[in-house]
Amino acid sequence: MKAFLLAAGHGTRLKPLTDNLPKCLVPVAGKPMLQIWFEICRDAGITEILINLHAHADQVRDFAAQHAGGLNITLSEEPELRGSAGTLRANRPWLGDDPEFWVLYSDVLTSLDFRHMLAQHRRTGSKATLGVYQVKNPSHCGIVTTDLENRITAFVEKPANPASHLAFAGILVASPEICDLIPSDKPTPDIGFDLLPRLADQMHAYPIREFLIDIGTRETYERAQTEWPGLL
Repeated sequence: MKAFLLAAGHGTRLKPLTDNLPKCLVPVAGKPMLQIWFEICRDAGITEILINLHAHADQVRDFAAQHAGGLNITLSEEPELRGSAGTLRANRPWLGDDPEFWVLYSDVLTSLDFRHMLAQHRRTGSKATLGVYQVKNPSHCGIVTTDLENRITAFVEKPANPASHLAFAGILVASPEICDLIPSDKPTPDIGFDLLPRLADQMHAYPIREFLIDIGTRETYERAQTEWPGLL
């Protein structure tokens, strides 16, 4: 199975850690996040990964070459950032005829049971299944509303008036046809702003009850050093 591992961001909120280091190689409990993600993917049955590169691309390229450990890794360098959905659109041919694929945000760490989430996705037959979790500050996140069967009825990125505290966790599994919904008139389309709202009523939520932390700020990075339980 294939996965996009989104890792091209500058990590500006983690400065000065990211002045000379890509965000995906910042260590948590002594281990670079990209290495942790490689371990997660192997455990989840993911065998092929596409990593998009931008900031400190050479370091990511060298690390991937040394630590692939049996994974088939494709590197897609973006001299100009394409946007998260733009990365999917530009690399749609890489998915081939596969019936489903993962999208993983590399600055998230979780002990999620990926195989269980995949099984739910296959049962529902949705175009996409989003990993979701409860957050305290929903106006800073992509927020979903769901019905009693966990069907997502609306998705709003960073809403001014959030309808819930249930946020997209940066982990989704989907069929390749969602790439056809990415707007072609935007040079840097975003998954949260430009793709997921178009999939309302065509995707399900998967509540993540295992450990999950979004390492987007220095505060959450410091928390991860002591709270990350590793791959249990």
